[in-house]
Order: sequence, then structure tokens, then C-alpha cells
Amino acid sequence: MLINLGCNLLLPILILNKGERWFGGLLGSIFTNVTLAVLLIALAFPVAYFFYDLINRRRYNLFSILGFTSVLLTGGIGLLSLPTFWFAVKEAAIPFFFGLAVILSLKTPYPLVRTLLCNPDVIAVDIINARLTENHQVAAFDRLLLVCTWILAGSFFLSTILNFVLARIMVVSPGGTEAFNNEVGRFMIWSWPVIAVPAMLFMFLAMFLLFRGIRRLTGLGLDDLVIEHKKQN
Repeated sequence: MLINLGCNLLLPILILNKGERWFGGLLGSIFTNVTLAVLLIALAFPVAYFFYDLINRRRYNLFSILGFTSVLLTGGIGLLSLPTFWFAVKEAAIPFFFGLAVILSLKTPYPLVRTLLCNPDVIAVDIINARLTENHQVAAFDRLLLVCTWILAGSFFLSTILNFVLARIMVVSPGGTEAFNNEVGRFMIWSWPVIAVPAMLFMFLAMFLLFRGIRRLTGLGLDDLVIEHKKQN
């Protein structure tokens, strides 16, 4: 968790805001555009973490892939000096595609809501499924997952709107400039309380409804599920 937070948030923010002051003299002897060099260094940390996580877990993660794509697009906007409108579009596109993927996955054998809220590493999914079958509540549980899916998708669509508005307000300087780097750094800081908190509230609501529904449909409490899961391991 600390490595994740440091590589994806803290270090990029510090480098975007202080990098030119810290490394400007050294980078100036190597690169003709120090501002772009600082941006690339800041982007290198989340990119490196993506590959670190991929190598250690040995499996692809949708969220890591979208995060990696976001980093590359941010770098591209800076390198090509694109209008800041496209930075706002990029920031809005990531949560939008998350929400769209959650909804579209309902048409597949592996709905994302099951992956996100029914993680077998956290709760005993096999025990839940067995008890649902025993109580003839499988259909009711599927309806509950549908409700949770729309709540979860709603959290991503809310983040889409907030991301776009906040980016348009805070990031106004041309890409490839020191001001652009500083504004991206400030945007990353403010995006956590402004965007992440409302989205987390939606997530907690979905989790609350899910676990309340599991208890009602199966008769199992969360503590029972954790204890049984530990026994299985």
C-alpha cells in the first residue's frame, strides 16, 4: 500500500512541483527542455509500479492498465503541448470507461461487480454460493448484485463529471511548461478529497447493501464468513 501510494501519488506530485528546482541544473546539461524532462521523470514512477505489480502478481489488472494508460496520455499531452482541454477529457475518460465496463460486464459470465465487491480473497464466495443455492435465493442475490452494479457505476460516472470540472478549473497552462506541471501536481492533490471521497461513499453504500443482503439471504454474518474462509485456508 505504501509503495502504491508513493509511486502513484506522492512522488509524482513532489517531482512535478519541485523537480525543476531540484534537478534543473543537472537536467539542463542533458535535455534542451527541462520542463518536459521533469514531467517524464514524474511519470516514470507510476509506469514502473505498473510493471512491478504485473511481474509480482503475474496477471493483468484492469485498473492498473487504465492507470498506466492515463499516465501515458498525461505525458503525451505534455510532450505534444496539446490544449489543456484534452487533459480534462483524459481525466474524465478514465472513470467513465470504468463505469461503462462495470455495466457492460453484466452481459458477460464474469461481471466486474463480483470481482470488485465479491473478492474471494476477502470473503468466502464458495460458502455464499452454497448457502444461496440451499436457501433458493440465487435469483434474489443476482438482483442484489444488479442494484450494486448501478451504484458502483454511478460512483464512476460521478467521478467523470468531477474530474472534468476540476481539471478545467485547475489546469489552464499550455502543456510542456513548468506551470502545466505545477497545475497537474495541484490537481492530483485536490482530486483525492474532491473526487475520491464521494466515489468512496458510493462504494461503501454498495458494499453495505451487498453484505446486508448476504446476511439476509444466507443467514451468515461477515464474521462467520471470515472465520470459515480462514478455516478453508
